[in-house]
Amino acid sequence: MLGILFAVLTLAAAALGCGVPAFPPAVTRVVGGENAIPYSWPWQASLQYQSSGKWYHTCGGTLIATNWVMTAAHCISSTRQYRVLLGKYNLAEEERGSVTAFPEKFVVHEKWNSYNVANGYDIALIKLTEHVSLSDQIELACLPAAQSILSSNTACYVTGWGRLQTNGALPDELQQGLLLVVDYATCSRPNWWGSTVKTNMVCAGGDGITSSCNGDSGGPLNCQGADGRWEVHGIVSFGSALGCNYYRKPSVFTRVSAYNSWIQQVRLYAFILSNTDS
Repeated sequence: MLGILFAVLTLAAAALGCGVPAFPPAVTRVVGGENAIPYSWPWQASLQYQSSGKWYHTCGGTLIATNWVMTAAHCISSTRQYRVLLGKYNLAEEERGSVTAFPEKFVVHEKWNSYNVANGYDIALIKLTEHVSLSDQIELACLPAAQSILSSNTACYVTGWGRLQTNGALPDELQQGLLLVVDYATCSRPNWWGSTVKTNMVCAGGDGITSSCNGDSGGPLNCQGADGRWEVHGIVSFGSALGCNYYRKPSVFTRVSAYNSWIQQVRLYAFILSNTDS
């Protein structure tokens, strides 16, 4: 029975399609971050928290099913009230076609330890209270094959509304930045990240110019597959305390392909639970 349910969930996700934006992103070799083409990363989410009656962007996220958003574990606090914005480009404007969704539950990886970020497992799933309707502005991300490893120098794009530079301003428009993957053998060298980086992580960047920054956490590392579809291979996890764009301290991402089975198990358990309750 569990096998049948798992197959149903997998086929349903495949049938919906993923990773092909209606508005293709600008795939450029621009050095440094740049404004993304509006809605060209349609699985990008903005996770926001409420304070004094106002909502503030805190992290990014990735829409992986019509009622599930993937983000970083370190983005979730039990003391905050959250909402998720989808189909957004400019956070300061009302945009037709955008959706405000609310969490039903958060599932943080059981091995996540907020006091030891370098241990890994920086991944969480947010189940939304309702399914969102897909459109040209809101699409699902493709996830990579289980245990797949990106080759060194693979060109990927980090996207988000994080700071434009260390201690810099938060942009209203969605940003994208070209990052080249740094293989584990290089990233784990003593003069790079050393033992801080683990095999369940992805390093990308480290040129001292382009990187993820505060506010990008939880967002996707988008890499284009051979079939032209975009796959989210990473979740923004951490960077150097020395600064966002520090040489030989590439942005570090949770490697999504290390958690395929965990993601499937969480969704399957929630599916069974919701049907049992009803």
